[in-house]
Amino acid sequence: MPKQLGAEVFADMLKGYGVTHVFMVPAVVRRTFAEMERRTQIARIHCHGEKSAAYMADGYARVSRRPGVCMAQVVGALNLAAGLRDAWLGHSPVIAITGGRDPKTKFRKVYQEVDDVPAFEPVTKFNATVDDVTRIPDMLRTAFRVATSGTPGPVHLQFRGNEGQLDGEEGDMEAICDTLFAEVPPFRPEPDPAHVRKAVDLLQAAQRPVIVAGGGVRWSKAGEELVALAEKLQIPVATSLNGKDSIPGTHPLSVGVVGSYSRESANRVVNQADLVCFVGTETGGMTTHFWAVPKIGTPAIQIDIDPEALGRNYPLQAAILGDAKLTLRRMAEMADGTTAAARRPWIATVQQICKEWYAKYEPLLTSDAVPMRPERICAELTKLMPEDAIVVVDTGHAGMWMGGMYDLQSPRQSYIRSCGHLGWAFPAGLGAKCAAPDRPVVTFTGDAGLWYHIGEIETAVRWNINAVTVVNNNGGGNQSKRGFDRVYGGQQTEKARELWTYKQVNFARIAEDIGALGLRVEKPSEFAPAFARALEAGRPAVIDVVTDIEALAPVAVT
Repeated sequence: MPKQLGAEVFADMLKGYGVTHVFMVPAVVRRTFAEMERRTQIARIHCHGEKSAAYMADGYARVSRRPGVCMAQVVGALNLAAGLRDAWLGHSPVIAITGGRDPKTKFRKVYQEVDDVPAFEPVTKFNATVDDVTRIPDMLRTAFRVATSGTPGPVHLQFRGNEGQLDGEEGDMEAICDTLFAEVPPFRPEPDPAHVRKAVDLLQAAQRPVIVAGGGVRWSKAGEELVALAEKLQIPVATSLNGKDSIPGTHPLSVGVVGSYSRESANRVVNQADLVCFVGTETGGMTTHFWAVPKIGTPAIQIDIDPEALGRNYPLQAAILGDAKLTLRRMAEMADGTTAAARRPWIATVQQICKEWYAKYEPLLTSDAVPMRPERICAELTKLMPEDAIVVVDTGHAGMWMGGMYDLQSPRQSYIRSCGHLGWAFPAGLGAKCAAPDRPVVTFTGDAGLWYHIGEIETAVRWNINAVTVVNNNGGGNQSKRGFDRVYGGQQTEKARELWTYKQVNFARIAEDIGALGLRVEKPSEFAPAFARALEAGRPAVIDVVTDIEALAPVAVT
């Protein structure tokens, strides 16, 4: 076995697994970065914060379906762990590499010495230290295997040395990669045919069934199979936020996003269903609006690759353990399409509910009001989004507006969203663009979200990551308005408002000063030309849209 530097093996293995970008805050594994330059074409994206690095790796992973790699030295490791929370919640295969304590100097108060390993335990599938250089190959193989297998998720490896200097040592080892684990999913477990038969029989017997498609459908690339089954049996489809791009929003069987950050029509349909088929969703609080949509006790079927998810929150009439794509395909093969005729009244009811939703919100979706309404931004994005675009959406009001008011028009469009961390979307959008440089990437965030990591505009300019960022700029975090109004007895006092409002800032001017394209939109007629210009700019673009601070996203309907 040849004697090699750990850095040489590390760089070669990342290349072997198809990694194209690494997101990091220096200084960590410096020798590996030098070997990346000499031996690979991997871009080494130096960010302005560890959380940004984690979010970029997350966006990269969700779009490429390959593990995103982020790195930080020991003193920044805790920030990286905080950034992994969204990847953990979103089941995204992110691999974090950090520096760590050296056994020779432990407990001697070495500069910046902190034991960070426990901080990664709640947000990783595998969390380990690499203390001997010859362990780099097998531990990296483990990292990729764990990150991509079953339900995907983050992994952390801590290299010995505050900067991971372990990579500068030599050892007898080879850069052997298990490329089966370079992409999600590495395996597609076949469902039990008897369980599939039972689920199909239940769906065919139901008068008012509905399918709720989650992020597992997305990771399995099962959108086509989902639509095929829904069409064959004429079953409406609601999605979670993570599964929003599993079916185009314009499809006649699509009812929208269900749960808390939702569309009213989806919640109404799911709560009128006599059978709910959950596919690739953990039936968590957001997707079910804290288990009120549907109510616990509603007859249910669940399909998941994780056996622990089956029946976690709803008693089941049928449970299927298997890959979503294969399971939905087997269900469609078994299904009797002639049974669909019995559900014509249900489909008519569902489509009427959807028409009522649109009629209710059409005045806002088409509003010419100044300052601009966020609903109008969503309607413009629905109309103008390129057919192959990747849409990246923040949480909070951004997630509520886009989850409920924006529709994907094409199966080629993708949608990824923050699973709980405001500020995630802007850096995640940069990571998404790194993963798919030939596709348009459009990020939707608010001013509250952009402020978190605004310094990464410089990162985007330095690396020419030409994503488009649309900022819903209302001068505040007005999702908090209702809560503060409540605790202040319904009074919007000056002191109450200072808890959730900001100084009104021109982000277009800031973007221009840093070197990006900055465009300011102050009325609806200006949005379409600004958006077209941003898409054609060939450089990072920020569209700063001035919106109404009094515009609040609708709350979930139960």
